Amino acid sequence: MSNKITKPSLKNPFDVAEKVEFNIPGEISRATGGYEEAMQAGYDLIQRPIKSVSIDQIEKQHFKKRMTVWERIRVLTEEEPNILFQNWGKNLDGASLVTGILNIHGRDVAVYGHDFTVRAGSMDATNGNKLARLFYMAGEKGIPVIGMNDSAGAFVPAGVGGLDGYAEAFTALRKISGVVPSIMCMFGFNAGGGSYLPRQGSFVIQPKDTFFGLTGPGVVKSVLGEDVTPEDLGGPKVHGQSGVADLTVEDEVGALRTAIMLLNYLPDNNSVMAPYQETSDPLDRKTWEINTLLKKAFNSPTGFNTPFDVSIIIQQICDHGDYFEMQRDRARNVVTAFGRLGGNVVGFVANNSAVDSGQIDCDAAYKIARFNRFCNIYNIPMIFMEDTTGFLPGREQEARGIVQAGRAMLDSIVDIRTPRILLILRNAYGGAYASYNNYPTGADLVLALPTTRLAVMGPAGKEFVYKDELRKVRNAVIERVKRGTQERIDAGVKPEAAKADAEKEAAEWLKTEEALLNSRYEKELMNPKEALSLGSISSLVMPTDLRKVLGENINFFLRHYKAGPMQGVQREFH
Repeated sequence: MSNKITKPSLKNPFDVAEKVEFNIPGEISRATGGYEEAMQAGYDLIQRPIKSVSIDQIEKQHFKKRMTVWERIRVLTEEEPNILFQNWGKNLDGASLVTGILNIHGRDVAVYGHDFTVRAGSMDATNGNKLARLFYMAGEKGIPVIGMNDSAGAFVPAGVGGLDGYAEAFTALRKISGVVPSIMCMFGFNAGGGSYLPRQGSFVIQPKDTFFGLTGPGVVKSVLGEDVTPEDLGGPKVHGQSGVADLTVEDEVGALRTAIMLLNYLPDNNSVMAPYQETSDPLDRKTWEINTLLKKAFNSPTGFNTPFDVSIIIQQICDHGDYFEMQRDRARNVVTAFGRLGGNVVGFVANNSAVDSGQIDCDAAYKIARFNRFCNIYNIPMIFMEDTTGFLPGREQEARGIVQAGRAMLDSIVDIRTPRILLILRNAYGGAYASYNNYPTGADLVLALPTTRLAVMGPAGKEFVYKDELRKVRNAVIERVKRGTQERIDAGVKPEAAKADAEKEAAEWLKTEEALLNSRYEKELMNPKEALSLGSISSLVMPTDLRKVLGENINFFLRHYKAGPMQGVQREFH
């Protein structure tokens, strides 16, 4: 047994030594000179970012369950990457950031990635300049951006140059925002500028065992004296629930594959539609499962108050049941998702009664507003599904600014210019209905299921509609108690027991009368009849015909929609 330590190496012992010739194939070799020397120097520069990194640095990255930037690129595409801006100096200025154009499923995509094996992926002035150039190129050519962020932040020895580099990149990414979509993957430990930059993008994907935030746990400890773990400070659970991260995944490969899946639903830029995908799923397919879901829910003991998961309805409507939900860890009382209907990409916004009765709170309102604005910018038609008892009331929501959040949601709906349809599933009450994509706020079409209960108020509305009858019934309780008590005393019951029994009987009678008025209110006012007669609803749709009706109408509106950048006045908004 050998006592020598075997040092790991990337070199294959069976490889033939590489010798690069700078001659035309078949050319007779002649004496070499300055030309060959220049060619060799240029070749070495091209290979430098890949081959100059030591095996130790790569091992460290693998030990932390992270890939190198070159390995990440290989996950994104099988094609040879076109690496741009190969500007790194003698001090490795600019070498810690790789920029290029990839071919992903036949589409050009601008990609950048921090190389953590070089200066911990830190930013200097050269990095910032080459990254800004890439962003501007993406905007000018109209191609999407994917970022692979794995950086320790600004390169401290570079001084203010590192900060200038970030500032230049910030500015460029902001200027192409709304021109081309961008997907940012978070790897490793990112702080400061390494967090601000990717959050300027359209979507952020964060795997487990990663961190990004304003500052790291060490700074928090020194400034505030608080002991906090990276996971609790800026991990995927924290950012997934706050909406800072749009998607959370298991690992790096999951993040990159998710980015590719999301890209499939996004257009190249704001002047074109999202990619059409031919489907073998018939548009007139009956959605029997929706019928079964609603039947089981509404025929249960809790009747029309029974919650159900709206994602089942979205799944049944989409081509082959395939849809892509955004911000799935945040505000589950509303679902925002991309899907395809008849091959066309559609954005879905749906109240989810399975969580908090589908009530709209601050988080739900901002989640909806953000999704609406993205679809509006990038020519994506939208289908809203309404089933909510209204905005969530209470001191906490008011303190958090529910009025402002609701306004942000309403503004985003009013501003939508893409084709949009409202489908009312069940509850549509008060201000929630008034601000949720109806005809007055700009909907192209409003449809409803026969289960719709559209009214100014829910069951509590009986207090206003039947106030005279309720007053008579409640006033009659006192007389019924008196009469019932006397009848029992005359029958030989002790006064105290007689009164208690009479009060119990009167309470049950009152409960029965109020239940009758509740039922009457629901039959007379909590239904789609009045809305149909006023034209607030165009037509009723049977649950089994939802895919066909929605698909045919989306196709009609898209035939008369011309994709293009947003025009006109840009309104103030939160």
